[in-house]
Amino acid sequence: MSRGLEKTSIRAFYGKEKTNNMMNKIEEALIYATIMHQGKKRKLSGTPSILHSLEVAQIISTMTDDEDIIVAGILHDIVEDTDGTLEEIKKRFGESVAFFVSSESEENYPQETRDMSWKRRKEDSLRVLKNTNDQGVRILWLADKLSNIRSLAGNYSEQGEKMWENFNQKDPKMQLWYYQSVAETLELSLNRTGAFKELIKHINFIWPGTFDSEKARYRKFREVSVDGCKVIGRGAKGMVYRYDDELVIKVYNQNNTYRDVEAEIALARKAFILGIPTAISFGIVTVGESYGSMYELVESDTISECIERAPGQVGTYAGIMAGMAHIIHGVEISEEDIFPTAYDRVSDYLEGGIGREDKAVYEKCKALLDALPKKKTLLHGDFHTNNVFMQKGEPLLIDMDRLSTGHPVIELSDLYYFYEILGEDDPAVVEEFMGFSYETAQEFFVSFLKEYLGTEDEKRLKEVTDKVSVIGYSRYIRKIKKQKTISEEEKMRIRRCTEKIAKLTEKVDSLEF
Repeated sequence: MSRGLEKTSIRAFYGKEKTNNMMNKIEEALIYATIMHQGKKRKLSGTPSILHSLEVAQIISTMTDDEDIIVAGILHDIVEDTDGTLEEIKKRFGESVAFFVSSESEENYPQETRDMSWKRRKEDSLRVLKNTNDQGVRILWLADKLSNIRSLAGNYSEQGEKMWENFNQKDPKMQLWYYQSVAETLELSLNRTGAFKELIKHINFIWPGTFDSEKARYRKFREVSVDGCKVIGRGAKGMVYRYDDELVIKVYNQNNTYRDVEAEIALARKAFILGIPTAISFGIVTVGESYGSMYELVESDTISECIERAPGQVGTYAGIMAGMAHIIHGVEISEEDIFPTAYDRVSDYLEGGIGREDKAVYEKCKALLDALPKKKTLLHGDFHTNNVFMQKGEPLLIDMDRLSTGHPVIELSDLYYFYEILGEDDPAVVEEFMGFSYETAQEFFVSFLKEYLGTEDEKRLKEVTDKVSVIGYSRYIRKIKKQKTISEEEKMRIRRCTEKIAKLTEKVDSLEF
């Protein structure tokens, strides 16, 4: 075969060879990848690119004998680094192989240079990894990153920090962020493999102290099952189960890493020290392929459960929640205590929601947000009746991962979103989430607001409700916009919410109360 042959001719020749010799899939992939990577070299080492593909396949073979995953290892850089396409891979090697390859193929941003789009490309690809339930995808990712970091470690031992000058992303902290994120995402499912242990070893060599050295050895977590356990709470990060009479388990979504769980426990401890009545997790467990944190909450129920049993007492429990909110909002954070700001979260609601619908209305909303005093008031960030337990007559908070600082109007807007906005188009959403009727949820919010503000004045209540509605409806638009596909009904909801926000910004001149 002449080196001068065009790839289209080589492909045609290769197709003929395949028909005549009936090669198996791995052999076929080796030839195809060798042809497609012809003349291409690795950035640091200058070695032929195909050697990386072969190394990835070899690493995969230490973890699985699944032919499609091994073939995907051979082909994983075809779409990114050659003129090959997923459609061609699908046609030649099947849907399964194409699926695996697609998980490793970064999005292109042709309007930006590679260095400019680096972080966005990595965030996009990490989102794929964090949201997958497929072990084959995880194995492919681990093999690719291990092969890459082997090369990095070798070059780092020779060049030190100068090595980073050869990359699109020259900041070693950003490179660490990426490799650390991959390792943390893969830990639960693949920490038993030699490949994972080696990945940790190389990360710690380049960035000493990143991981506890114990992570380079097999780590066993206590495994529990929540099959048959009652769901007593739902949130953005996971589900809360009543495990037995004494224990409650929060099971995190699969895209939450061990570090996410540790970070929430650390925040809960900080809140407790600051005087917030908080339930502290006493241990991390695994539930299937997810992490869980255990709480000892004897003879306790969420306020949602209490209201479900006695909806006539909704005003009493609204008063308890208002009292808890005053305790939280009564804490002023010092400069030494570092918490994220809720301002960033609301900015994201505006930019990703109303900002993509109506620029003029967005500018008004943004001006209202920017005019809010930058308070160091503590906010829970996910304050609702599923996250407060009644234990022996005393309320205890859980779900501390969104602790932040900011103006209390943000916390009230979250409540309005949970108890009013989510149920406007479909009351069942609130009923399933909270465990009681939408009418009771609406009654709860009004009762809470009266207790929190200490007033029955309808004009005052309406004034504050309008303020929290601006943020609440922006959050709802953002929620819909985050979906990959948006139905016609959802588009109508977005238009309705946009109109509401537009009318609100005509009469609301400040979000402060």
